[in-house]
Amino acid sequence: MLRIPSEIPSQPFESLKFRKNTFVAFRSNLYPFSNQIFFEENTVIYILEGDKIFRSEKTEFRVKKGDLLFVRKGYYLYSESTNAGYKSLVFFIDSALLREFVNQNTGILQEGPPRQSPSWVLKLAADESFEKFVESVLPYFRAETRYLEHFLRLKAQELLLHLINADTEGNFRKFLLDNFSGKKIDLDYVINTFYLKNLTIHDLARISGRSLSAFKREFSEKYGEPPAARLRAKKLEHAHFLLKNKLNTVEEVAEAVGFDSVSHFIKSFKEKYGTTPKKI
Repeated sequence: MLRIPSEIPSQPFESLKFRKNTFVAFRSNLYPFSNQIFFEENTVIYILEGDKIFRSEKTEFRVKKGDLLFVRKGYYLYSESTNAGYKSLVFFIDSALLREFVNQNTGILQEGPPRQSPSWVLKLAADESFEKFVESVLPYFRAETRYLEHFLRLKAQELLLHLINADTEGNFRKFLLDNFSGKKIDLDYVINTFYLKNLTIHDLARISGRSLSAFKREFSEKYGEPPAARLRAKKLEHAHFLLKNKLNTVEEVAEAVGFDSVSHFIKSFKEKYGTTPKKI
C-alpha cells in the first residue's frame, strides 16, 4: 500500500512543497504498475497523458487525458496502469489550507442552491482555464524559483477557485462548508477517514467537535447503530476489498484492519459475508 503524500518516492514522482507539506507532484508512470493508494490528504488529480483504472470497494472507473478528480482525505483506491504513457499532476491540500480558504471565501461558497455532499471521488470538468492553470504550474518543476513557497501558496488558492468554478453542481462547495467552516465535522467524513486508525470512540468524538455523549447520540440517530458497530462493518468492508483484489494474505488483512487476532477476524468476517476470508 502506498500512503500519499507521506510515502511518495523520488521516482517516478517529482514534488514541490510548501509549509513543509507536499503540495503538488508530477508523475510519469512505471508500467506495468498497480498499487493500493491511501489518501492522507484531500487530493486533486489531473490526467496529463494516458489512462488508468481506479477501483474502490463499490465502483470501478477509468480516467483519461483531461479528466479532473477530487478524492477526499481518508479514502482508499486501487490503481492499475493500462499503458506506459500515463502522466498526472497531483495536488495535495491539507486541512489548514482548506479552513483558511473557507474563512476567506464564505460568500463565494454559499452561492447557489444547497447540494448534497460529494461522494469520496468527485469528477469535475476541466476547462481551458484549468489547462492554463496547469501550464502555469509545470515551470516550477524545471527551475529554481525565488519565493517558491509564496508562489505555491497563491497557486493553492487558485486551484481551489478553479475547482469551485468547475463545480457546476455545488457539491464541492458544500463539502468545504460542511467540513471546514465550523467546529463540527460531518460524521460520514470522520468515520470514513479514521476507521482504520487506532482511535477510541472518545478520540473520534473529539475530532468531530462533539462531546462523547453528543457524538454517540447523533451517531445512533443517523446510522441506527452505535459507533463501534459501524466501525467494525467498515473494517470488514475494507478487508473484503483487500482480499478480493489479492493485495494481502488473510493474516496481513486482519492486522491491517485492526483486529487483535486472526481467529476473531475470521469469525467476524464469516458472520458478515457468510464465507471465510480465504475463500474470497
